[in-house]
Amino acid sequence: MRMRRIGVFVCHCGHNIAGTVDVEGVAERLRHYPGVAHSVDYIYMCSDPGQDLIKEAIREKGLDGVVVAACSPAMHEATFRRAVAAAGLNPYQYESANIREQCSWPHEGEGEAATLKAEEIIKTMVEKVGRNEPLSPISAPLTRRALVIGGGIAGLQAALDIADAGHPVILVEREATLGGHMAQLSGTYLNFEAAEDLLASRIEKVTHHPHIQVLTQAEVEEVSGYVGNFAVKVGKQRTGNQGIREQEGEDLSTEFTFDVGAIVVATGYELYPKEKLAEYGLGRLPDVVDGLEFERMLSPTGPTGGQVRRPSDGRVPREVVFVQCAGSRDPERGVGYCSKICCMYTAKQAMMYKQQVPDGQAYVFYIDIRSMGKGYDEFVQQAMEEYRVLYLRGKVSKVFQQDGKVMVWGSDTLSGMTVEVPADLVVLATAVVPHAGAVELARRLRIATDEHGFYTEAHPKLRPVESSTAGIFLAGAGQGPKDIPETVAQASGAAAKVLSLFAQEELIHDPLVATVDAELCSGCGVCVEVCPYEAREIHPVWDIAVVKDVLCQGCGACVVACPNKASQMRNATPIQLMSMIDAIV
Repeated sequence: MRMRRIGVFVCHCGHNIAGTVDVEGVAERLRHYPGVAHSVDYIYMCSDPGQDLIKEAIREKGLDGVVVAACSPAMHEATFRRAVAAAGLNPYQYESANIREQCSWPHEGEGEAATLKAEEIIKTMVEKVGRNEPLSPISAPLTRRALVIGGGIAGLQAALDIADAGHPVILVEREATLGGHMAQLSGTYLNFEAAEDLLASRIEKVTHHPHIQVLTQAEVEEVSGYVGNFAVKVGKQRTGNQGIREQEGEDLSTEFTFDVGAIVVATGYELYPKEKLAEYGLGRLPDVVDGLEFERMLSPTGPTGGQVRRPSDGRVPREVVFVQCAGSRDPERGVGYCSKICCMYTAKQAMMYKQQVPDGQAYVFYIDIRSMGKGYDEFVQQAMEEYRVLYLRGKVSKVFQQDGKVMVWGSDTLSGMTVEVPADLVVLATAVVPHAGAVELARRLRIATDEHGFYTEAHPKLRPVESSTAGIFLAGAGQGPKDIPETVAQASGAAAKVLSLFAQEELIHDPLVATVDAELCSGCGVCVEVCPYEAREIHPVWDIAVVKDVLCQGCGACVVACPNKASQMRNATPIQLMSMIDAIV
């Protein structure tokens, strides 16, 4: 049934809309459109005075529907719904007409045509809101337990923050020990503080925390459910035979099932495969190592006891060449993106080498120096000026063995000269890539990854720690290359999101979800197959499709797939859509 007292509020948005569209004229003409009881324009509808106009009109004019013609609903739909609800009107009797992104911006300089289009856009939303039904948010219970996937510094920090707030945490790590790659580091920039010392205290807190259950040598095998109510199956490999002789082919895994309300994904990174960097001699020449292998040389707990030694003969190298962007920023042979951390840890490693071998010489081949962070550029300058590390701007063209040396051929683009260094050791700053199982894990969690396999955030600026699936949050280098401070900050940010979720008494879900007309449904199951959120199933008794409201994200895939048109979206029914079309044709 169509409502007859609809209010239309047209926003100037400063000059963003009014600079192209005749907003006063649009508001005036819509006063005479059937069903419109009130039409007005205002410079900024999203402002407090603009919202007050809406509230006053609802009360004074007895409006039973509201259309705000302004910017994208992604910006202020929630704002206007709150304003409508504050005036006593059901918030789902409001609709947004986007006349900025879909009208004034793309039609700048076409005032007359843009004005006509804006008017037609608003008319379609008047028709839609006139047939909207009042809806109430869907409530669901909430499990206040978190799952953290990954036991590196990001996972440790997130687990501690959540557990310290009093909530139980399940920490799953696929390796036998906690710490991730940070446990392999000899020191950290900017002060060379030992990474192992920094990490040990956190591992100690995690393993002895009363609210944290740690599962090492374990992986998430299956995830079902929805935000606030996930069911997770974890498989753990048994360690040690405990006096029992293991039979060949015996399954040594143990399965655990947990109910959790939120998930933090912190699976970390790996280095670009050695076999793909043969041109640098990595994996082929013994005295060519990657950054993590060099870190182990520098570490007191490493294979050389903290002494820098050539892997081939154990001698102290007198000339060490560091090659940056080995596989990074190279879409033809490696990856096209910057690995972000290489410039800084190369400077750190070069200085730590010079501390051990003062009479040695360190060379750094680089494309650009990207030292973005507080004190970072000064740190690189310290390597150049105090430690006399020689930076050569250019790429390495060839690395080969000759007369007991590792010959490095390259260029110095600043001097325009070719460079040949007879090095004792070559250290490659190889590209940072996602964890090998990241894409498969993302599939199980139903979260998105980018073309490289890194997890994709819901919004790069406004929702940087949230995934595309509600209740699943991202932390650390699994989302993209990050250094330790940024990783810790993001982990705490993800934990804060979890705690914000757990602070709610119950979960509130948007009611704009799919429905099924039982009289039209044949139970064919097509909609069940196409639903990406596992929000539909065939009822075992009625033999028709039913919707799990709290899982449905309102994507509409089932509506498109249903051959009988039994699947519909609330407040987006075929009758509404046809009336919107009739308004402009």
